[in-house]
Amino acid sequence: MMSPWQFYSKLAQKLITPFAKLLKRDNITLTKIATRDDLAEIGTSYGGWVIPKSLFNASSVCYCAGCGEDISFDLGLIEQIGCKVYGFDPTPRAIQYVKETTEGNSKYRFFDIGLWDKADVLKFYVPKNPEHVSHSLLNIQKTESFIEVKVKRLSDIMQENGHHKLDLLKLDIEGAEYKVIDSILEDKLEVNVLCVEYDECFNPLDRDYKQRVKRSVSKLLNAGYKLVYAQGNGNYTFLRDA
Repeated sequence: MMSPWQFYSKLAQKLITPFAKLLKRDNITLTKIATRDDLAEIGTSYGGWVIPKSLFNASSVCYCAGCGEDISFDLGLIEQIGCKVYGFDPTPRAIQYVKETTEGNSKYRFFDIGLWDKADVLKFYVPKNPEHVSHSLLNIQKTESFIEVKVKRLSDIMQENGHHKLDLLKLDIEGAEYKVIDSILEDKLEVNVLCVEYDECFNPLDRDYKQRVKRSVSKLLNAGYKLVYAQGNGNYTFLRDA
């Protein structure tokens, strides 16, 4: 059953959305959207993302964290742009799915680890619905069962792979995005395009979730990123100013 604050929050969002769209602002954070004419959606309606496609070529380096059982975006990057893609996900079902789906694909490299702000072994909580695949380090669905997984800081992963910058980083990591984004900014990593799903927009830990999303987005804006696309549900595409 929906709590009173959830009801009024959803009602307020419905009232804000049409005005935000008219003013070309994200309806959750009210951030101004810098529109571009080269935006293209790659992947399925479930697993796809919108990116400024003209900024990519066959030499682009793309990291996709959070694979689940839909890597249509990852494979679309390979098929449409011809670049290499590096996937990351420690979830057992995701590991099996990705390995079966990408077998023989020389442009796709997979790592069965999670992204965090340091190297560690952490509890990875299962989703409420056993049919769902996505686990969470933040336990955003408030479950009790978990597995233990290895995680690493992004800068360390990049160094191990010999990458000094990333053309794209996709973060669909069930609440861990806050820590990873902070680590990117702390390490001053050069990530040109950043696709982020703020999972609290779907599974809020508490009523302050919008403030946490706003603070994280503000950090990116202050670091020189601009918002170029907002799906309206917590999925964002940011572009780093050169």
